[in-house]
Amino acid sequence: MARRLSSFMHLMMGLSAAVSSNPGCRIRITAQGLTLIRYEGLKFVAEELENISISDLSGKEGPFQYSISGVKITDLDLSTAALNFQPEAGLHFEVKNSSISITFQRDMLYWMFQDVGQINASAEGVDIWTVLHLSNSQSGQLRISKVSCTASIARMHAKFTGSFSGFYGIFATLLTTGLRFLINQQICPALQHAAMVLLNSILKTVPVRTPVDQYIGIDYSFLSDPDVTSDWMDMEFKGMFYTLKNENDTLPNTAISPLLKGKERMVYLSLSEYFFDSAMYSYYRAGVLQTEIPEKKMSADLAYLLRTTFFGAIILLTPTSSAKEAPLLLELKVTSAPRCTIKPSGITIGVSALMNVILLPPNAKPVMLSSITMESRLNAKVALKGKNLAIKLDLKRFRMYSSKSTLESLALIPVQTPMKALLQLTIMPIINERTLEGVQIPLPEGIDLINETMQNHMLTVTFKSLLP
Repeated sequence: MARRLSSFMHLMMGLSAAVSSNPGCRIRITAQGLTLIRYEGLKFVAEELENISISDLSGKEGPFQYSISGVKITDLDLSTAALNFQPEAGLHFEVKNSSISITFQRDMLYWMFQDVGQINASAEGVDIWTVLHLSNSQSGQLRISKVSCTASIARMHAKFTGSFSGFYGIFATLLTTGLRFLINQQICPALQHAAMVLLNSILKTVPVRTPVDQYIGIDYSFLSDPDVTSDWMDMEFKGMFYTLKNENDTLPNTAISPLLKGKERMVYLSLSEYFFDSAMYSYYRAGVLQTEIPEKKMSADLAYLLRTTFFGAIILLTPTSSAKEAPLLLELKVTSAPRCTIKPSGITIGVSALMNVILLPPNAKPVMLSSITMESRLNAKVALKGKNLAIKLDLKRFRMYSSKSTLESLALIPVQTPMKALLQLTIMPIINERTLEGVQIPLPEGIDLINETMQNHMLTVTFKSLLP
């Protein structure tokens, strides 16, 4: 018995861990997506290498004394640079047979003769091999955890000018050998600094836990290290919303992982039903899915139908004549967190709510006339613009009934059409004003998506997009 209980507990713990680690959002960057990253990365690498600080070089060979200072890289040829995925690691950056143009100041002394001027030099056969190892940090962010780098310079030439140019040629090998060593020693440290400090600072701009509005926030924590193949890199995010007043009050993720298919576009974004469900759950728990509609916002037909339908309750509960003419108030409150359903045909959201019909007699307490159950089905159109995911909702199906009696439910049938119109005119614009503002997806600053296309699968929605 104890053994069975132990096995059962291990099974439940395993299931709990699997549920908690399911992603609500997945992003795939393909080899095509690296084309833009390569273009921007080359400018970044060139800037870092051109800012390499080379120490001064001085020495003495017999009667000849020399000093080299102010070494500057003036041009860097990266036309052969390639950026690819490194399976099970991250990104692989490689430069083959490149060249570097250099200038420096000379101060030469031979016996009693001194010569000062500029020397132009070039490093040729420059090879750089770098792997950026990507991983998940303790704070749930993507980071470059390690840089593997090797660099070599095959040869170096210096062009001397001035009266002693022919004489300097004797010492050219000595000078260029020293410079080649100094420059070669600085390439990898410069790239490591660029990756570990500068690129990591850019990756830190990807939102992890950030407020969406005054009620809820979104958690885009990384769940694991990126899955890197030769064709793409897949990243899994928690994709979980939470209430700001109680960040631990979250919806458990029991949905399947979002599907990612294809490699033709630059970027793929896939969201599961959980992504949308947790947002609606958080709004529900924040207490914002409720509102009131006074009679002055109702159509005359709806107000008349409500008074006619509940005429008996009004007479019974408010015997005075002044109370019978009192204004009506509708209290609407969602009774459970709405649920999202994603199918190839589209995205729908089911909402259950309670509508209290209240009479507000003067100088008296409000009188509850009836409590009506409402069930609605909304169609959701999801759009991705830049870094924002926006949703437009449309009320499609709506029905209302009484939980007290079948007769009251039948009496509500004439009220359904004007009530649906009221919701479309008053409630839906308020909801869409917020949902169309959208929520940011986990991309670094400076990167937006364009020309997106959307495809619904069973239980997931996928966006295919290009980088600008």
